[in-house]
Amino acid sequence: MSAAVRNFEPEALLAEASAVTGGLSNFGDASFRPGLDQLCESLDGEARLSPTGVYLMRMKVVGQLVNRLKVEDWFKRHPEIAGELIAAPVVIVGLPRTGTTKLHRLLSRDPRFYWMAWWEAIYPVPFDNETLQQPSARIAQAHADVRAMTDAMPKLAAMHPMDADAADEEVMLMEHSFLSAFNAYADVPGYMAWMDTQDQRPAYTFLKRMLQFLQWQKRQRGIVAQRWVLKAPHHLLRMDVLLAEFPGVRVIQTHRDPTSSIPSIGSFIHTLWCIYSDQAAAAAAGGSWNELMRRALNHTMQVRDRGDGSAFFDVRFVDTVKNPMDVVARVYDFLGWSLPAELAASMRNWLAEDEKAHQGGHAYTAQQFGLSDEQIRRDFAAYIERHLS
Repeated sequence: MSAAVRNFEPEALLAEASAVTGGLSNFGDASFRPGLDQLCESLDGEARLSPTGVYLMRMKVVGQLVNRLKVEDWFKRHPEIAGELIAAPVVIVGLPRTGTTKLHRLLSRDPRFYWMAWWEAIYPVPFDNETLQQPSARIAQAHADVRAMTDAMPKLAAMHPMDADAADEEVMLMEHSFLSAFNAYADVPGYMAWMDTQDQRPAYTFLKRMLQFLQWQKRQRGIVAQRWVLKAPHHLLRMDVLLAEFPGVRVIQTHRDPTSSIPSIGSFIHTLWCIYSDQAAAAAAGGSWNELMRRALNHTMQVRDRGDGSAFFDVRFVDTVKNPMDVVARVYDFLGWSLPAELAASMRNWLAEDEKAHQGGHAYTAQQFGLSDEQIRRDFAAYIERHLS
Protein backbone atom coordinates (compact mmCIF):
# COMPACT_ATOMS: atom_id res chain seq x y z
CA MET A 1 0.00 0.00 0.00
CA SER A 2 1.44 3.38 -0.95
CA ALA A 3 2.38 5.81 1.79
CA ALA A 4 -0.09 8.35 0.37
CA VAL A 5 -3.11 6.28 1.41
CA ARG A 6 -1.86 4.92 4.71
CA ASN A 7 -4.23 5.56 7.59
CA PHE A 8 -1.95 4.07 10.23
CA GLU A 9 1.54 5.48 9.99
CA PRO A 10 3.36 4.85 13.27
CA GLU A 11 5.34 8.07 13.41
CA ALA A 12 2.22 10.12 12.71
CA LEU A 13 0.32 8.31 15.47
CA LEU A 14 3.15 8.87 17.93
CA ALA A 15 3.30 12.56 17.02
CA GLU A 16 -0.47 12.90 17.42
CA ALA A 17 -0.34 11.30 20.86
CA SER A 18 2.47 13.60 21.92
CA ALA A 19 0.51 16.64 20.72
CA VAL A 20 -2.59 15.54 22.64
CA THR A 21 -0.56 15.43 25.87
CA GLY A 22 0.95 18.85 25.36
CA GLY A 23 4.34 17.58 24.24
CA LEU A 24 5.06 14.57 26.44
CA SER A 25 7.60 12.34 24.69
CA ASN A 26 8.45 9.42 26.99
CA PHE A 27 6.40 6.40 25.88
CA GLY A 28 8.18 4.10 28.30
CA ASP A 29 9.95 0.87 27.41
CA ALA A 30 10.57 0.76 23.66
CA SER A 31 9.47 -2.88 23.36
CA PHE A 32 6.06 -1.66 22.15
CA ARG A 33 7.41 -0.18 18.92
CA PRO A 34 7.75 -3.33 16.78
CA GLY A 35 4.21 -4.33 17.69
CA LEU A 36 2.88 -0.88 16.83
CA ASP A 37 4.66 -1.00 13.47
CA GLN A 38 3.33 -4.47 12.63
CA LEU A 39 -0.20 -3.65 13.78
CA CYS A 40 -0.27 -0.51 11.63
CA GLU A 41 0.87 -2.51 8.62
CA SER A 42 -1.87 -5.09 9.14
CA LEU A 43 -4.58 -2.51 9.79
CA ASP A 44 -3.75 -0.79 6.53
CA GLY A 45 -3.05 -3.87 4.45
CA GLU A 46 -5.41 -6.58 5.72
CA ALA A 47 -8.22 -5.36 7.95
CA ARG A 48 -10.47 -3.81 5.27
CA LEU A 49 -11.63 -1.18 7.72
CA SER A 50 -14.55 1.05 6.84
CA PRO A 51 -14.13 4.83 7.14
CA THR A 52 -15.87 4.57 10.52
CA GLY A 53 -13.56 1.70 11.44
CA VAL A 54 -10.48 3.71 10.52
CA TYR A 55 -11.68 6.56 12.70
CA LEU A 56 -12.48 4.30 15.66
CA MET A 57 -9.27 2.30 15.41
CA ARG A 58 -7.16 5.43 15.14
CA MET A 59 -8.89 6.72 18.26
CA LYS A 60 -8.10 3.44 20.02
CA VAL A 61 -4.42 3.34 19.03
CA VAL A 62 -3.77 7.03 19.67
CA GLY A 63 -5.61 6.74 22.98
CA GLN A 64 -3.35 3.88 24.04
CA LEU A 65 -0.26 5.84 23.06
CA VAL A 66 -1.57 8.84 25.00
CA ASN A 67 -2.06 6.59 28.01
CA ARG A 68 1.52 5.34 27.74
CA LEU A 69 2.79 8.92 27.79
CA LYS A 70 0.62 9.89 30.75
CA VAL A 71 1.41 6.75 32.72
CA GLU A 72 5.13 7.46 32.43
CA ASP A 73 4.50 11.03 33.51
CA TRP A 74 2.59 9.83 36.59
CA PHE A 75 5.39 7.43 37.50
CA LYS A 76 7.92 10.26 37.11
CA ARG A 77 5.94 12.63 39.35
CA HIS A 78 5.04 9.91 41.88
CA PRO A 79 7.97 7.46 42.03
CA GLU A 80 6.31 5.70 44.94
CA ILE A 81 3.95 4.03 42.45
CA ALA A 82 6.81 1.76 41.38
CA GLY A 83 6.99 0.52 44.96
CA GLU A 84 3.48 -0.93 44.93
CA LEU A 85 3.69 -4.64 45.73
CA ILE A 86 1.59 -6.84 43.47
CA ALA A 87 0.85 -9.98 45.44
CA ALA A 88 0.35 -13.26 43.59
CA PRO A 89 -2.99 -12.80 41.82
CA VAL A 90 -5.87 -15.15 41.20
CA VAL A 91 -6.38 -15.39 37.43
CA ILE A 92 -9.46 -16.85 35.75
CA VAL A 93 -8.80 -18.31 32.30
CA GLY A 94 -10.84 -20.31 29.84
CA LEU A 95 -12.29 -20.03 26.40
CA PRO A 96 -14.49 -16.97 25.96
CA ARG A 97 -18.14 -17.86 26.57
CA THR A 98 -17.34 -20.35 29.36
CA GLY A 99 -18.57 -18.41 32.40
CA THR A 100 -15.34 -16.52 33.10
CA THR A 101 -17.09 -13.14 33.33
CA LYS A 102 -19.75 -14.42 35.72
CA LEU A 103 -17.17 -16.03 37.98
CA HIS A 104 -14.89 -12.98 37.85
CA ARG A 105 -17.64 -10.58 38.81
CA LEU A 106 -18.86 -12.92 41.51
CA LEU A 107 -15.44 -13.11 43.15
CA SER A 108 -15.10 -9.32 42.87
CA ARG A 109 -17.77 -9.08 45.60
CA ASP A 110 -15.02 -10.06 48.06
CA PRO A 111 -13.29 -6.94 49.47
CA ARG A 112 -10.11 -8.98 49.95
CA PHE A 113 -9.65 -8.82 46.17
CA TYR A 114 -8.49 -5.91 44.11
CA TRP A 115 -10.30 -5.91 40.77
CA MET A 116 -10.41 -3.64 37.75
CA ALA A 117 -13.70 -2.11 36.63
CA TRP A 118 -14.36 -1.53 32.93
CA TRP A 119 -14.01 2.21 33.44
CA GLU A 120 -10.53 1.69 34.88
CA ALA A 121 -9.52 -0.53 31.97
CA ILE A 122 -10.66 2.02 29.39
CA TYR A 123 -9.53 5.08 31.31
CA PRO A 124 -6.64 3.99 33.57
CA VAL A 125 -5.17 7.49 33.72
CA PRO A 126 -6.86 10.21 35.81
CA PHE A 127 -8.53 13.00 33.86
CA ASP A 128 -7.33 16.56 34.42
CA ASN A 129 -10.74 17.62 35.78
CA GLU A 130 -10.93 15.09 38.62
CA THR A 131 -9.05 14.14 41.77
CA LEU A 132 -7.48 10.82 42.68
CA GLN A 133 -10.06 10.47 45.44
CA GLN A 134 -13.03 11.16 43.14
CA PRO A 135 -12.58 9.69 39.61
CA SER A 136 -16.10 10.80 38.71
CA ALA A 137 -15.24 12.19 35.27
CA ARG A 138 -13.82 8.88 34.07
CA ILE A 139 -16.75 6.94 35.46
CA ALA A 140 -19.25 9.26 33.80
CA GLN A 141 -17.45 9.01 30.46
CA ALA A 142 -17.36 5.21 30.71
CA HIS A 143 -21.10 5.08 31.40
CA ALA A 144 -21.72 7.24 28.33
CA ASP A 145 -19.48 4.95 26.27
CA VAL A 146 -21.38 1.84 27.35
CA ARG A 147 -24.71 3.45 26.53
CA ALA A 148 -23.45 4.45 23.10
CA MET A 149 -22.12 0.95 22.36
CA THR A 150 -25.22 -0.90 23.46
CA ASP A 151 -27.50 1.55 21.64
CA ALA A 152 -25.48 1.18 18.44
CA MET A 153 -25.15 -2.62 18.71
CA PRO A 154 -27.84 -4.15 20.96
CA LYS A 155 -26.49 -7.64 20.15
CA LEU A 156 -23.44 -6.89 22.32
CA ALA A 157 -25.55 -6.73 25.48
CA ALA A 158 -26.94 -10.21 24.81
CA MET A 159 -23.47 -11.64 24.14
CA HIS A 160 -21.52 -9.91 26.91
CA PRO A 161 -23.02 -7.99 29.85
CA MET A 162 -21.70 -4.46 29.44
CA ASP A 163 -21.27 -2.65 32.75
CA ALA A 164 -18.91 0.28 33.28
CA ASP A 165 -18.73 -0.42 37.02
CA ALA A 166 -18.19 -4.20 36.86
CA ALA A 167 -14.98 -6.21 36.78
CA ASP A 168 -13.51 -6.67 33.33
CA GLU A 169 -10.48 -8.00 31.47
CA GLU A 170 -6.92 -6.85 31.98
CA VAL A 171 -6.21 -7.59 28.31
CA MET A 172 -7.39 -4.02 27.72
CA LEU A 173 -4.34 -2.92 29.70
CA MET A 174 -2.07 -5.32 27.84
CA GLU A 175 -3.14 -3.81 24.52
CA HIS A 176 -0.98 -0.82 25.41
CA SER A 177 2.07 -3.07 24.87
CA PHE A 178 0.92 -3.74 21.27
CA LEU A 179 1.48 -7.42 22.01
CA SER A 180 -2.15 -8.35 22.36
CA ALA A 181 -5.27 -9.77 20.73
CA PHE A 182 -6.09 -6.98 18.30
CA ASN A 183 -7.75 -9.69 16.19
CA ALA A 184 -10.70 -9.20 18.54
CA TYR A 185 -11.43 -5.99 16.64
CA ALA A 186 -10.30 -6.68 13.10
CA ASP A 187 -8.99 -9.40 10.80
CA VAL A 188 -5.22 -8.89 11.10
CA PRO A 189 -3.64 -12.30 10.35
CA GLY A 190 -0.23 -10.83 9.54
CA TYR A 191 -0.02 -9.13 12.92
CA MET A 192 -1.17 -12.29 14.72
CA ALA A 193 1.37 -14.46 12.87
CA TRP A 194 4.09 -11.98 13.81
CA MET A 195 2.91 -12.03 17.43
CA ASP A 196 3.40 -15.79 17.58
CA THR A 197 7.13 -15.29 17.01
CA GLN A 198 7.59 -12.69 19.73
CA ASP A 199 8.67 -12.79 23.36
CA GLN A 200 5.48 -12.05 25.30
CA ARG A 201 7.20 -10.96 28.50
CA PRO A 202 7.03 -7.21 27.75
CA ALA A 203 3.23 -7.42 27.70
CA TYR A 204 3.22 -8.96 31.18
CA THR A 205 5.82 -6.52 32.47
CA PHE A 206 3.56 -3.71 31.29
CA LEU A 207 0.52 -5.38 32.85
CA LYS A 208 2.27 -5.51 36.21
CA ARG A 209 3.22 -1.83 35.86
CA MET A 210 -0.40 -0.92 35.13
CA LEU A 211 -1.63 -2.96 38.09
CA GLN A 212 0.79 -0.98 40.28
CA PHE A 213 -0.68 2.24 38.89
CA LEU A 214 -4.27 1.17 39.42
CA GLN A 215 -3.54 -0.26 42.87
CA TRP A 216 -1.88 2.99 43.91
CA GLN A 217 -4.92 4.93 42.69
CA LYS A 218 -7.26 2.61 44.58
CA ARG A 219 -5.36 3.18 47.78
CA GLN A 220 -5.79 6.94 47.32
CA ARG A 221 -9.55 6.18 47.34
CA GLY A 222 -9.23 4.17 50.56
CA ILE A 223 -9.42 0.76 48.89
CA VAL A 224 -6.99 -1.76 50.37
CA ALA A 225 -7.10 -5.46 49.51
CA GLN A 226 -4.86 -8.53 49.59
CA ARG A 227 -4.47 -9.63 45.99
CA TRP A 228 -5.90 -9.08 42.52
CA VAL A 229 -8.51 -11.23 40.84
CA LEU A 230 -7.97 -11.05 37.09
CA LYS A 231 -9.61 -12.66 34.07
CA ALA A 232 -8.63 -13.03 30.42
CA PRO A 233 -8.69 -15.87 27.87
CA HIS A 234 -5.58 -14.19 26.44
CA HIS A 235 -3.41 -15.96 29.02
CA LEU A 236 -4.22 -19.44 27.70
CA LEU A 237 -1.65 -19.12 24.91
CA ARG A 238 0.89 -17.50 27.23
CA MET A 239 0.44 -19.55 30.39
CA ASP A 240 4.17 -20.15 30.74
CA VAL A 241 4.80 -16.40 30.79
CA LEU A 242 1.96 -15.74 33.24
CA LEU A 243 3.35 -18.30 35.70
CA ALA A 244 6.87 -16.93 35.36
CA GLU A 245 5.98 -13.25 35.66
CA PHE A 246 3.55 -13.67 38.58
CA PRO A 247 5.17 -16.21 40.94
CA GLY A 248 2.62 -17.91 43.16
CA VAL A 249 -0.30 -17.11 40.86
CA ARG A 250 -3.39 -19.25 41.30
CA VAL A 251 -5.22 -20.10 38.06
CA ILE A 252 -8.89 -21.00 37.83
CA GLN A 253 -9.58 -22.61 34.46
CA THR A 254 -13.16 -22.82 33.19
CA HIS A 255 -14.34 -25.56 30.83
CA ARG A 256 -17.23 -25.91 28.38
CA ASP A 257 -17.96 -28.11 25.38
CA PRO A 258 -16.16 -26.38 22.48
CA THR A 259 -19.05 -27.20 20.15
CA SER A 260 -20.99 -24.64 22.20
CA SER A 261 -18.25 -22.14 23.05
CA ILE A 262 -16.37 -21.91 19.73
CA PRO A 263 -19.37 -20.90 17.56
CA SER A 264 -20.35 -18.45 20.30
CA ILE A 265 -16.87 -16.95 20.13
CA GLY A 266 -17.17 -16.73 16.35
CA SER A 267 -20.46 -14.87 16.68
CA PHE A 268 -19.07 -12.45 19.26
CA ILE A 269 -15.88 -11.72 17.31
CA HIS A 270 -17.74 -11.25 14.04
CA THR A 271 -20.04 -8.77 15.75
CA LEU A 272 -17.00 -6.83 16.95
CA TRP A 273 -15.36 -6.95 13.51
CA CYS A 274 -18.53 -5.48 12.01
CA ILE A 275 -18.05 -2.36 14.12
CA TYR A 276 -14.81 -1.66 12.26
CA SER A 277 -15.47 -3.16 8.83
CA ASP A 278 -18.40 -3.57 6.46
CA GLN A 279 -16.55 -6.46 4.82
CA ALA A 280 -16.04 -8.61 7.93
CA ALA A 281 -16.17 -12.29 6.95
CA ALA A 282 -18.00 -14.54 9.39
CA ALA A 283 -16.03 -17.61 8.30
CA ALA A 284 -12.72 -15.80 8.85
CA ALA A 285 -13.79 -14.83 12.36
CA GLY A 286 -14.86 -18.38 13.19
CA GLY A 287 -11.91 -20.11 11.58
CA SER A 288 -9.18 -17.86 12.96
CA TRP A 289 -10.50 -17.96 16.51
CA ASN A 290 -11.15 -21.70 16.36
CA GLU A 291 -7.48 -22.21 15.51
CA LEU A 292 -6.27 -19.65 18.04
CA MET A 293 -8.24 -21.24 20.86
CA ARG A 294 -7.17 -24.76 19.83
CA ARG A 295 -3.54 -23.70 20.11
CA ALA A 296 -4.20 -21.83 23.35
CA LEU A 297 -5.78 -24.79 25.12
CA ASN A 298 -3.07 -27.14 23.88
CA HIS A 299 -0.42 -24.75 25.21
CA THR A 300 -2.00 -24.57 28.65
CA MET A 301 -2.33 -28.37 28.79
CA GLN A 302 1.37 -28.68 27.95
CA VAL A 303 2.31 -26.16 30.64
CA ARG A 304 0.19 -28.02 33.18
CA ASP A 305 1.84 -31.31 32.20
CA ARG A 306 5.26 -29.82 32.92
CA GLY A 307 4.33 -28.52 36.38
CA ASP A 308 3.00 -30.04 39.56
CA GLY A 309 -0.54 -28.86 38.92
CA SER A 310 -0.94 -27.13 42.28
CA ALA A 311 -1.41 -23.71 40.68
CA PHE A 312 -4.57 -24.77 38.81
CA PHE A 313 -8.20 -25.35 39.72
CA ASP A 314 -10.79 -26.55 37.19
CA VAL A 315 -14.41 -25.38 36.96
CA ARG A 316 -17.07 -26.53 34.53
CA PHE A 317 -19.33 -23.99 32.88
CA VAL A 318 -22.46 -25.96 33.73
CA ASP A 319 -21.58 -25.76 37.43
CA THR A 320 -20.97 -22.01 37.27
CA VAL A 321 -24.40 -21.58 35.72
CA LYS A 322 -26.39 -24.03 37.84
CA ASN A 323 -24.55 -24.06 41.17
CA PRO A 324 -22.41 -20.91 41.33
CA MET A 325 -22.14 -20.77 45.11
CA ASP A 326 -20.94 -24.38 45.22
CA VAL A 327 -18.24 -23.37 42.72
CA VAL A 328 -17.30 -20.40 44.91
CA ALA A 329 -17.00 -22.62 47.96
CA ARG A 330 -14.66 -24.98 46.11
CA VAL A 331 -12.61 -22.07 44.76
CA TYR A 332 -12.18 -20.68 48.27
CA ASP A 333 -11.07 -24.10 49.53
CA PHE A 334 -8.49 -24.11 46.73
CA LEU A 335 -7.28 -20.65 47.79
CA GLY A 336 -7.31 -21.50 51.48
CA TRP A 337 -9.67 -18.62 52.19
CA SER A 338 -12.72 -18.49 54.42
CA LEU A 339 -16.15 -17.65 52.98
CA PRO A 340 -17.90 -15.55 55.65
CA ALA A 341 -21.70 -15.71 55.74
CA GLU A 342 -22.07 -12.01 54.98
CA LEU A 343 -19.87 -12.36 51.89
CA ALA A 344 -21.84 -15.38 50.69
CA ALA A 345 -25.04 -13.37 51.12
CA SER A 346 -23.57 -10.50 49.11
CA MET A 347 -22.63 -12.91 46.34
CA ARG A 348 -26.12 -14.44 46.28
CA ASN A 349 -27.62 -10.95 46.03
CA TRP A 350 -25.35 -10.16 43.11
CA LEU A 351 -26.34 -13.38 41.36
CA ALA A 352 -30.01 -12.46 41.69
CA GLU A 353 -29.40 -9.01 40.22
CA ASP A 354 -27.20 -10.42 37.47
CA GLU A 355 -30.01 -12.68 36.29
CA LYS A 356 -32.20 -9.60 35.77
CA ALA A 357 -29.52 -7.83 33.75
CA HIS A 358 -29.29 -10.31 30.88
CA GLN A 359 -30.93 -8.99 27.74
CA GLY A 360 -32.37 -11.41 25.20
CA GLY A 361 -30.72 -14.45 23.70
CA HIS A 362 -27.62 -15.08 21.65
CA ALA A 363 -28.56 -17.25 18.66
CA TYR A 364 -25.96 -18.70 16.27
CA THR A 365 -24.89 -21.90 14.54
CA ALA A 366 -21.46 -23.32 13.83
CA GLN A 367 -22.17 -23.27 10.09
CA GLN A 368 -22.63 -19.48 10.13
CA PHE A 369 -18.93 -19.17 10.92
CA GLY A 370 -17.52 -21.81 8.61
CA LEU A 371 -17.42 -24.43 11.36
CA SER A 372 -19.07 -27.76 12.17
CA ASP A 373 -19.53 -29.76 15.36
CA GLU A 374 -17.55 -32.65 13.90
CA GLN A 375 -14.61 -30.45 12.97
CA ILE A 376 -14.64 -28.72 16.37
CA ARG A 377 -14.69 -32.07 18.20
CA ARG A 378 -11.77 -33.19 16.07
CA ASP A 379 -9.74 -30.01 16.62
CA PHE A 380 -10.31 -30.05 20.39
CA ALA A 381 -10.21 -33.82 20.91
CA ALA A 382 -7.30 -33.77 23.37
CA TYR A 383 -8.90 -30.99 25.43
CA ILE A 384 -12.30 -32.69 25.47
CA GLU A 385 -10.78 -35.99 26.56
CA ARG A 386 -8.87 -34.40 29.41
CA HIS A 387 -11.35 -31.92 30.81
CA LEU A 388 -14.84 -32.87 29.64
CA SER A 389 -14.97 -36.65 29.34
